[in-house]
Amino acid sequence: MRKRSLFLSVLGIIVVAILVLGGYTFFKDLDGPTVDVTPNTGRVSPASVLKVRMKDPSGIRSISVGVRKNNVLNVIYSKHFDQYLPEREVEVPMKDANLREGAFELEIRATDGSLAGFGQGNTRTVQLPMRLDTQPPRISVKTLPPNVRRGGTAVVRYTIDEDVSSSGVLVAGYFVPGYMQKDGSYLCFFPFPYTMTARDYKNSVEITATDLAGNVTKSHLTVMSFERTFKSDSIEVTDNFLMAVESKLRDLAPDAANPLECYLYINNQVRAANVQALREIGRDTAAAMLWNGVFERLPRSAPRAGFGDHRFFNYQGKPVGESYHLGFDLASVRNAEVPAANSGRVVFCGNLGIYGNLIVIDHGLGLMSIYSHLNDQVVKVGDVVQRGQLIGHTGSTGLAFGDHLHFGILVGGVEVTPLEWLDPKWIKDNVTGRIDASMTQQ
Repeated sequence: MRKRSLFLSVLGIIVVAILVLGGYTFFKDLDGPTVDVTPNTGRVSPASVLKVRMKDPSGIRSISVGVRKNNVLNVIYSKHFDQYLPEREVEVPMKDANLREGAFELEIRATDGSLAGFGQGNTRTVQLPMRLDTQPPRISVKTLPPNVRRGGTAVVRYTIDEDVSSSGVLVAGYFVPGYMQKDGSYLCFFPFPYTMTARDYKNSVEITATDLAGNVTKSHLTVMSFERTFKSDSIEVTDNFLMAVESKLRDLAPDAANPLECYLYINNQVRAANVQALREIGRDTAAAMLWNGVFERLPRSAPRAGFGDHRFFNYQGKPVGESYHLGFDLASVRNAEVPAANSGRVVFCGNLGIYGNLIVIDHGLGLMSIYSHLNDQVVKVGDVVQRGQLIGHTGSTGLAFGDHLHFGILVGGVEVTPLEWLDPKWIKDNVTGRIDASMTQQ
């Protein structure tokens, strides 16, 4: 009897354990997968492709996507996965949805790989209100055609008849974003690149907008473009210069076999990487003007090199490279105080290759001032500065061999001539005056 009782007790424990384990297996996961849809703007076009991302610790078993209109569900995408991965992403094209202009509901059903529901898994249903939009946005330019010289800056103010995900100006395919203002209009500062001719530039400028459904408007933007002559120099590179560059900046070209290779790598690859870095920095900008009035230059300074100077380098009588000088070199006394050219926010403060110790100040709408070769920096990223405020001292860091300030202006991440922004008449005629005139004419 005792053995039988013991057997029954053990059997009971095993049964209970099985029931507990089975219950845990069946009920530990009671939630269906999380579902995220991008883009999730509430608008789609026939060309839209929605990305649906699902996550669940039990893995993703299946997904079904349909469009519901007038209480009728039309499944446009379905898939059962052989392997239950904890994360899945699928692309759902809207071209086969056979929808007409107007509202509908997007219904997503995602099932996990758990044993819940007697092995069927948990299903989550997500319903998103949507609208099919096939009409591209309409852009209305409010400013007169800008007058812009090679290496300079232009501005346009425009309105759009609907909400958009992005808008701005294309310069030979390079996108410069516009920024919405309090009155609902958009402002865009955009460059005339120093490498383009006036004729090529005039034919390459477009204004564009993409609405929430992905419909794109792109049209030619009229600009009055003019040439500007830049200085050109042929410079003989000496062995002493090459050795000086190598001893100072060797860490920028660690694989160079000799001083010439070191210099060429810095002048080509490092310079190009620095230009790209400035373009990335140029995106960190305010949507409003942070500056006011003329920009201030380094006090009591003399120019040493101008914007757009085209330099050709020769070594032992043979050409070895070239570069454009994309700022305004100003020399004063050694370790001179450097003021902020205008009000703004510090978006970069550190070392950047050929620029050495560099500060970049954002003045809003993609307009930024740069200060390079500094000996030191007395501000930090995020600081709000006022025109004339001390930000650092001149030096010779980076690819520089004499104490000076390289002062530059970025527009949309592209360096343009600083001289325009140091001229109050130019600012009034080409920026503030044009914007004010467009406001009074609407």
